[in-house]
Formats: sequence, C-alpha cells, structure tokens
Amino acid sequence: MIEREGVWMSKEQYIYAVARVRSKELALLDKPVLEQLLSCKTYEDCLKVLTDKGWGEHSGESAEEILTQEREKTWTFIRELVTDMSVFDTFLYEKDFHNLKAAIKQVYVRNEVPNIFINDGTVDKELIFEAVKNHDFTNLPDHMQTAAEEAYQMQMRNGDGQLCDIILDRAALDTVYKKAGESGNELLMEYAELRVVTANLNCAIRGAKTGKRIEFFEMALAQCQTLDKKELVRAALTGVEAIYDYLSTTVYDDAVFALKESFSTFERWCDNLIINRIKPQKYNTISVSPLAAYILARENEIKTVRILLSGKLNELPENSIRERLRDMYV
Repeated sequence: MIEREGVWMSKEQYIYAVARVRSKELALLDKPVLEQLLSCKTYEDCLKVLTDKGWGEHSGESAEEILTQEREKTWTFIRELVTDMSVFDTFLYEKDFHNLKAAIKQVYVRNEVPNIFINDGTVDKELIFEAVKNHDFTNLPDHMQTAAEEAYQMQMRNGDGQLCDIILDRAALDTVYKKAGESGNELLMEYAELRVVTANLNCAIRGAKTGKRIEFFEMALAQCQTLDKKELVRAALTGVEAIYDYLSTTVYDDAVFALKESFSTFERWCDNLIINRIKPQKYNTISVSPLAAYILARENEIKTVRILLSGKLNELPENSIRERLRDMYV
C-alpha cells in the first residue's frame, strides 16, 4: 500500500481509478460539441442536443434539472472510486460558508427565504441553520466557528450584511488555502492558490472602483504566495490603474487585458486559468490528482453549458454567447 494526499490506496487502485476517469473524459464536451450547441437556433434545440449526448435522465427536463443531475453524476462517480472523499473537501468549503451566510441572513430577517441554501457542502445545511438559530456554533467544524461568531455579531448587532459577507468570504478562502496545503496534493494547492488570486483581484478591482478604505482591503483580501497582499492593497487604495501596473510585474500580467475589457471577460479569464493549469493531469497515472482535475473539468463544463443555455434563452447573438464560453478540459 502507498499513501498519497492523505488517501490510502494501492498502486493498482490508483491505476484503476485513473483508467475509469480517462474513460469518462471521452464523454466530456469538446469544442465541436460547443459549436454544435452554438449553432442551435433555439434554447429547446440545445436541450435536445444535450439529451442526445446523455445529459440528464430523460427528455423533457428543464435546464436546471439537467445541470443538477450532471453535477450529481460527477460526485456519484467519484464516490465509486474513492472511499475517503474528504480529499476533495477543498472544492466544497465555499459552499459551507455560503450556507452560513444564508443562515445568518435568514435568522436576521426572521423569515424563511426560499432557495438560498445549496447542497453538497462538507457540513449539513440544516446543522448550519440550527447553529445560527440557536447562536451556538460548537457543533460546526473548528475552521468555521470563529468566523461564524464574528459574522453573526456583525449582522445581528450592526445590521451590516456587507461586512458579514466579507468576514465569511475571507474565512472561506483562508480555509480552502489552509486545507489544500495540509492535503499535500499539488493540484489542490494550485487550485487554492488560483482561487485566492482570482478572488483577491476581483475584490481589489471592485473596491478600488468604489473607493473602499484600507480597513476593507485588509479584511477582505486573503494571503497567498503569488500575489503580495501589501502591494495589492497599496495599489487598490491608489486606483484601478495602479492595480494594472502592479499586475504587470507579476505572473498574472495577462489578467490586465481581461480586466480592462469587462468583468465578464475577467471571470472567463479566471476560469480558463484554472482549467488550463490542470490539463497536465491528463497525463498523470498514479495520483488522486486526475480525479480532482476531472471534478473541476465537469464543474467548468456545467458552468459553460449554463452560460450557453442562458444566452440562448435570452436570444443573445451567437458572438455574444461565444465570448463568454470557457475553455474545455478536452
């Protein structure tokens, strides 16, 4: 037996799991399929093409039902390969903190808000809601307790929903970064690095445009290796152009063009950065990393289909939809 990234598996088990992933990768959507979807005249035609490609369970389903089922298929498949799913928690922590934000807001307004919780985090959403409702966070994981109390007090005492969100968003990023580092897995650590980088840049740009003070940036921006937080804060306080100047001195200098173009272009750049960095995992044979890469590839694929379907539903021009589409893993 060998130990890799905290999961005990034999070499043969790794080879088998990766072989199963390689087989599944053959069904991932590629550029020709995206072109086929783009050429569809209607939203309904797109759904039919997806159904013909094996998406969803049966014809006549809504887009949301199809996308939800595809996400569930991904995680069901991975559970068949790995007994200890905690290695993939890095991808799920942000869902926990989203549900914590939702629970605090719902308790604050003292009214049930429909469809604000999301599934498949590492912590049961009902447990999170009960913790907030009872103002007792001891049953939450250690990495959530302090931030939960700070955000709760900020919302309940001050009614400051924005600072509540900032506290929990920062805690989510810190958790993703810390837990990925503890995993020892290079792909998870790279994902966490890029996730923090893209979140920091998004926050810095928005904060600079709205004239946020230093306290905001200090609280909102998370630490990472490839961006200097102090330099980013200094630049953000000066203005957007100063952020562009700072980025031009980093490995993310190509983000400047995307940022100047639009936020949707920048969001596409962020997603493409991650998907292109994980592509070498297609040639890895003895590691949990190809499984993690497959999860990210499927999430990217589902997001891309959602964008495309939304464009078709709203009858956007083909070129307008095309420029929003993400790069594919295959």
